[in-house]
Amino acid sequence: MKMFAIIPAGGKGLRSGFRIPKQYLRINGRELIVYTLEVFQKNNNIDAIYIPAETKYFNLLEKLKIKYNLTKVQKLIKGGKERQNSVLNALTSLPASGHDLVVVHDAARPLLPQNVLTNAILKAKEKGNAVVCIKAKDTMIKGKKYVQEYINRSFIYNVQTPQIFKFGDLYRAMQKANEENFIGTDESMVVSRTGKKIYIVEGSPLNFKITSPEDVELFKKLIEN
Repeated sequence: MKMFAIIPAGGKGLRSGFRIPKQYLRINGRELIVYTLEVFQKNNNIDAIYIPAETKYFNLLEKLKIKYNLTKVQKLIKGGKERQNSVLNALTSLPASGHDLVVVHDAARPLLPQNVLTNAILKAKEKGNAVVCIKAKDTMIKGKKYVQEYINRSFIYNVQTPQIFKFGDLYRAMQKANEENFIGTDESMVVSRTGKKIYIVEGSPLNFKITSPEDVELFKKLIEN
């Protein structure tokens, strides 16, 4: 069984207010995506990394691969219009068989703890898939301008990445979604539409997604410490 990682890096991040896509921001001397890629480079379970991205960033990514000795980065793939399209493009490029595992992780989640990644991989080997989540801690409400309903948070989770699936399951689910013009919010939603039970693995508050300038400041403080 081989373990492939897909790190979608095609997002433009225009809504975040950054002048360039956030995954390419230089923070403490290195691009944000490098921190993320190093997590997978260092994990012994990961065999190869594939990056769907805008072609105009291919040269930069090739330079980063060499500069930081990211030897597991095997191929850069042209990203699609939506993240989902990018992942499908990457899946089409993988030299994978049906029971190999595919790990999909956001490029802008650079602080993924190694134990969370490994635990998710072990769960996926056992169950066929795994999705990293953290339990909701705050009071949950439903409403707009006023509180309409308080929600029992006992079974409420915030979904993170990585999300891990058997190659065959994910590829078929992505093809089905593409044929039906369905766009999911993440890979687990797309796979669940095929009737697969999705298994939860406990994540970490450190594994937050950088989407705003405030997130960048928090990340800086964490890596400085």
